[in-house]
Amino acid sequence: MCAGPNGDAVKALAQEPTTRKAEAFAADIAARVADVAIDVPERLALAQDVTAAITLKVATIESALIRDATLHGALLQACSDKKSPEVGEAALEALLALAKSTNDFVAGELVPSVLNALDPKERWQTQVAAAKTLTKLSACAPQVTSSLLTTILPVVTSMVNDAKQEVADAAREALSALCHTIDNRDVEPFIDSMVAATVDHEQTDECVQKLASTTFVQTVTAAPLALISPILLLGFRSRATATKRLSAVIVNNMSKLVEDPEDAAPFLPNLMPAVEKASDQISDPEARAVCGKAFEQLKSIDDRLKDASFKSRRADFAAVKAVVAKHLASAPVDETLFDYYAIIVCAAVNAKCQDYDFEEAFKAASKSTIDIKTVRALYADIEKMYGDEEQEDDDDDTADVLADCQFTLAYGSKVLLHNTKLKLKRGHKYALLGGNDSGKSSLMRAIANEQVEGFPPATELRTVFVEADIIGELSDLPCVDYILADPRIKEAGITEQVVEKMLLNVGFGEMQNGARNLVTFLSGGWRMKLALARAMCLNADILLMDEPTNHLDVMNVKWVEEYLKSLTDVTAVLVSHDSGFIDRVCNNIISIENLKLKQFSGNLTQFVEKNPKAKSFFELKSSTGFVMRFPQPGFIDGVKSKGKPLMKMANCTYTYPVNKEPTVKDVTVQVSLASRVACVGPNGVGKSTMIKLLTGEVIPQEGTVWKHPNARVAYVAQHAFHHIEQHLDMTPNEYIRWRYQHGDDKEALQKDTMTLTAEEKERCKLPVPVDLGNDEKGNPIKVKMVIEKLTGGRKQVKKEYEYEVQFVGRDYNSNRYIPASRLSKHGFDKHMKIVDEKVAARAGAMHTPLTTVNVEKHLEAVGLDKEFGTHTRMSALSGGQKVKVVIAAAMWNCPHIVILDEPTNYLDRDSLGALAGAIETYEGGVVMITHNNEFCSALCPETWLMQKAADGIARCNCKGDAEWMAKASKEAVTAAATLDEYTDALGNVVEVKKKTVACGKEAKKKAKLKAKRLARGEVVTESDEEDFEYNDE
Repeated sequence: MCAGPNGDAVKALAQEPTTRKAEAFAADIAARVADVAIDVPERLALAQDVTAAITLKVATIESALIRDATLHGALLQACSDKKSPEVGEAALEALLALAKSTNDFVAGELVPSVLNALDPKERWQTQVAAAKTLTKLSACAPQVTSSLLTTILPVVTSMVNDAKQEVADAAREALSALCHTIDNRDVEPFIDSMVAATVDHEQTDECVQKLASTTFVQTVTAAPLALISPILLLGFRSRATATKRLSAVIVNNMSKLVEDPEDAAPFLPNLMPAVEKASDQISDPEARAVCGKAFEQLKSIDDRLKDASFKSRRADFAAVKAVVAKHLASAPVDETLFDYYAIIVCAAVNAKCQDYDFEEAFKAASKSTIDIKTVRALYADIEKMYGDEEQEDDDDDTADVLADCQFTLAYGSKVLLHNTKLKLKRGHKYALLGGNDSGKSSLMRAIANEQVEGFPPATELRTVFVEADIIGELSDLPCVDYILADPRIKEAGITEQVVEKMLLNVGFGEMQNGARNLVTFLSGGWRMKLALARAMCLNADILLMDEPTNHLDVMNVKWVEEYLKSLTDVTAVLVSHDSGFIDRVCNNIISIENLKLKQFSGNLTQFVEKNPKAKSFFELKSSTGFVMRFPQPGFIDGVKSKGKPLMKMANCTYTYPVNKEPTVKDVTVQVSLASRVACVGPNGVGKSTMIKLLTGEVIPQEGTVWKHPNARVAYVAQHAFHHIEQHLDMTPNEYIRWRYQHGDDKEALQKDTMTLTAEEKERCKLPVPVDLGNDEKGNPIKVKMVIEKLTGGRKQVKKEYEYEVQFVGRDYNSNRYIPASRLSKHGFDKHMKIVDEKVAARAGAMHTPLTTVNVEKHLEAVGLDKEFGTHTRMSALSGGQKVKVVIAAAMWNCPHIVILDEPTNYLDRDSLGALAGAIETYEGGVVMITHNNEFCSALCPETWLMQKAADGIARCNCKGDAEWMAKASKEAVTAAATLDEYTDALGNVVEVKKKTVACGKEAKKKAKLKAKRLARGEVVTESDEEDFEYNDE
């Protein structure tokens, strides 16, 4: 069919729009519209015929015109018609009509011809027409255009600085329009900045800074990567290390959100070498490490592509056409249009369209002649071929589905879960598995706070989060009142009698004062029982339990197991690092992997059989090979063997103020550098109380507690977070530097043994007899003066320490050194202990100057990366990370003894293995309370067994491997590495002077000179003996 100047061909085609005639119509125009040998009016009419034909909106005509690449090329050539600008304008109008009036999902067929026309060899008018066609496509078919950006942007970007201004302007306009087709809320605010940086490379650094400030949450597809990838490559070529580091941060954050590795495939060949080069060549170690993490993320995407089991989600035209033919065979559709509909399906698949968009595309293309049921059946088959793999629901039960939702979860700037699904059934017990910082507790807290999109609200589903942490302002309440103070309990109208009965049911009747016991005096195990009792009162549909076995002994763990198993109509989601517990209780597993929740029906043993990598939940070792490193303690004067006691308790008894009977009685223990002690016993028997007595947290009513004055002790309490809960707005690095900024440990000074009572303060204000030497006649001068304070000075005279004191109303020159025995008689024991702690702490501080870099390295040694140790506030850390902060802070001053009360709480199996490795190589003494039998039996040959006698009072029975203990106690003390010099915070190299001991003639000479100086009435101190150059003049 020949087109004509009067539109006769279009009229004829409209009357009989068969595929054959439409194709002939398109071929005729393609052959003649750009032929300059044909008259201008005829070529003008041919171009106008295309516009007229496409506006008829007939599927056969649209199919023929949009699939004819020769026609597209001819129209683009006609845009640069030398003889008539009118022909060029008409040809451009025809191209824009094709872009505007065809179905959105076939408009992409124009793109190959348009990109060919952007070749610099083409005339500038053709290039401008091609750019304008892309601009129109961006406005009229944004979904399909966005899916093709990987192909389009590199070509358009190369034209934005073309020598021909018209081409450059058209290319820039097209670039902006193309980039605004990107449907990603995280990227949209920065599109203009990225377009500007693409045009002007000098804006790259500023653009990278802006991108690095955003939190990426949405799925990252090929479209945003097509725009961002070239900018990141420019960032890695920048001279500024900061820009390279930020570029790596962006790569790391975005690559985690790439669900389809094929979306990233076009960019990996350029990005991976650039990131790897940066990780090798950047001078800053921290920036190199960030680049290294980014490279690992890219490599993981590359590995997924190379995996033999990888399934492509890119549409195959032949396969799609076969499915289309199968479903449309009985529909009122011309068979010649199967190619047309196959193009629509392929475009929809590649653009990752949902069912709604798919149906709308078919409705528009067929003018609703295809039945919607046929379209949906076609979509279902296509979804099976190219859609996301549905997670199999391999439960064969008929339990009610309580929750079935899809959501994304982020905390601060970190994405924890991305576009993932969660399905919970009534009565099932789910174990939530994942490493520290994977988002387990955050997910449960978000569910409890109704922050998970699609999860049923509390009005439909009663969800209770069970955790043992006690609210500080309510800690002085009795247990009954504590539960009644919960807003949910008040709202439910639960009475005091119901609460008290529930507390008795979980065992509170066994305690002194029963359910009326104050919360503040509860051990960790009883606190967990209190939390469980509160949850039981609420009759929850879903129990969310974070580490329910923390602090619990074997009997109480068994009780919790049986209780959970008895809840046949209650669903439970458990986080626990006790593999045996979850194996026995849970019949379903939810594993956090690559920001997704993977659900599995079966217990942990069955899960490990199918997922061998999960075996780390059974093993007490680090699967990553990382082992924590504790700083080694130094020498203590007079301590030559590891068996010499550094801490002692003798016949100690302690009774809490609210109790009538002692919590512990007649406890006698000692700790040395050789000690490896596990303190074990049932919940509430007094293990933590005994440790508090040993460390000076509380004072015994009977018995004595002694610690070597020069010994440094690190103590990690049972409720470890209490160490840091007042400083959550600090980073871990800032917290450690604050805690030790004056050379001593601020936490160590906040103990009962170092806090003066009102009576002690009054006693210390009484005058003390002081010897001021002899008068002129040789008579001793003794006066009574009031001691204002101990200055912190201390020296050893023979076998006793003397402390420098300052008197009220006297200047510094009147200070005197007074023996410890005399100060003790006048009530200054606590003052001396404070001085001892400060002196010991300062001795440890010499090994590691308190600088940001040193603290950073110290935190890394316990498994806390710089990102969390230096750049993240403690309020944003997970439970396991907070425990690591507490351990690192306690170990900063190189302690001789480490006391760990329930150190395994909140730590995953990898971290437990790393901690065990640190304890094995540590040269100091270790005392730990733990209910983790595997952990303590692997590390501790000595045991302190706390158990109640027939009278109901707890006593300690010491047991152990006698042969090992005898051998260990005879080992010589090994010093930590000594420093010859160190670098202070200002970068100055300071030489460490080593103390030398005089002997022979030199010693006699110094003794004579010292006697002469004393005879002249001079005051000689230990520092004089070490540093002063004596002479006879």
